[in-house]
Amino acid sequence: MDIESVRDYCLTKIAATEEFPFDDTTLVFKVAGKMFACMPLERPDMLILKCNADYALDLREQYSAIEPAWHFNKKYWNQHRVSELDDRLLISLIDHSYDEVLKKLPRKTREEINNLELE
Repeated sequence: MDIESVRDYCLTKIAATEEFPFDDTTLVFKVAGKMFACMPLERPDMLILKCNADYALDLREQYSAIEPAWHFNKKYWNQHRVSELDDRLLISLIDHSYDEVLKKLPRKTREEINNLELE
């Protein structure tokens, strides 16, 4: 996947938004105001995603293209070299990140997002 494909896929997630909250070069994808993906545009091959803590460790051991994310809580955030990962794996990791954020949202917010999906 290239940077545009990653962006397009992130925006297919229900209620996903994009913004530049940190600076003009760091694109952040959020659901209900919570970040699930981050793309430093100065490094177009890099994607930062949230992850279950145990799964994050497993991924780092299994793939050299996945490392603890710089400037993020390394327990939950991994950085991925997009060009070195299979597209299906990358899509599943984006889905996992989105789901990790979604499940931590208040029940009412999750229900509102689920209702958007049904429309």
